[in-house]
Amino acid sequence: MLRLLVVLSVAVPLAAADWPQWRGPTANGISEETGLPIEWGPGKNIAWRRPLPGLGTSTPIIQGDRIFLTAQIGDGPFEQRGRDFEDSAAARKTGEKAKTEFVVHAFGRSGGKPLWEYRFDAEGELPKVHMKHNLASPSCVTDGERVYAWFGTGQVLALNLDGKPAWKRNLSRDYGPFEILWGHGSSPTIYRDTLILLCDHQGKAYLTALDRRTGQTRWKIDRGNDRRSYTTPFVVSGPRGDELILNSSERIDAVDPTTGELLWHIGEPNRVPVPTPVFHQGIVYANRGYSSSPYLAVKVGGRGDVSRSHLQWLSKTGGPYVSSLLYYQGLLYMANETGIAAAVEAADGSVLWRERLGGVFSASPVAAEGRVYLVNEAGEAWVLESGRRHKVLARNTLGERTLASPAIAGSRIYFRTDQHLVAVGRR
Repeated sequence: MLRLLVVLSVAVPLAAADWPQWRGPTANGISEETGLPIEWGPGKNIAWRRPLPGLGTSTPIIQGDRIFLTAQIGDGPFEQRGRDFEDSAAARKTGEKAKTEFVVHAFGRSGGKPLWEYRFDAEGELPKVHMKHNLASPSCVTDGERVYAWFGTGQVLALNLDGKPAWKRNLSRDYGPFEILWGHGSSPTIYRDTLILLCDHQGKAYLTALDRRTGQTRWKIDRGNDRRSYTTPFVVSGPRGDELILNSSERIDAVDPTTGELLWHIGEPNRVPVPTPVFHQGIVYANRGYSSSPYLAVKVGGRGDVSRSHLQWLSKTGGPYVSSLLYYQGLLYMANETGIAAAVEAADGSVLWRERLGGVFSASPVAAEGRVYLVNEAGEAWVLESGRRHKVLARNTLGERTLASPAIAGSRIYFRTDQHLVAVGRR
């Protein structure tokens, strides 16, 4: 039977309670944790709240007793367009310093105590980013021995768990500038002993794998010009071996994660692919991004164009622009930029329910204990009972703008708002 491949190749065993990468242990947004809170708010089930400097929309990454988070210190250029420019622009202004720095933070999980931070200067001309976005949008990843962080200038580094640098690279200097509308967003992925980085940019688009011990390039595949992707590479197990799934502007590609060789592809072009696919028992589920996104189910293991042979079903509209799908207990859950949440039958794509919750959803949903957690940009969070009927168990608030996706570990949910890192759960 096909199964999800856990993409982390670890030197130190990762505990079941860890959240070591974007979207958790299996990169699907699902946790096996129990005892999670259903209700929270001011004075209720807030274990701790830690102020954060600078900008960032990356997810908290958790290993053992440490939480890792990236940030941008100092203002940088951003695109002055879009209907919500004024509100977002105000939120982006930190007023801290003219020079831009990047920082990797480490906090203690039990009480949120700062353990260390590693700061370094942003190099080169800073690219413009979306008003909701910044140069610290990619989430870091850990293999249990080191933490790897990547920033929107192309700078990537490895630190040990005590904050000492192991190696640094600047892909922009090595391979050309990071030229992508609204700025780079893809997070790194660990596969075996490599760190895989997707650079689908409007200039030189490429996929590369670095040796995670040394930072040296293992392989690099050119992917042409005028591609865009803000999504994170995703490794699954196929009938002939592992496959790396890439959601890009031209189509969805599956490549060999050991070489970058193209295996199969599907889908029509989409201007702004942001979401990361999910996987269950041989099927990849993906929403393509941009306005009222198409979403689909495709069987892995094909060769060449699999539009006719491996496509299970396709919905041409209705999916989220930014947030990823959640596969949980046979259903797909989603929440979009117009405040509408939905549950879809994973087997055939039929819509079971669709309800307007309100607000704008950028964070991707997570699930645990038969519940689905959704949080909008205003910090309002809905806890739904998993199932074919729409049932709200609680509606909660953080009271602060929240774009980053939550993380789950040790009977707590961790939220990164514009101002704070917040642990929700028992003290």
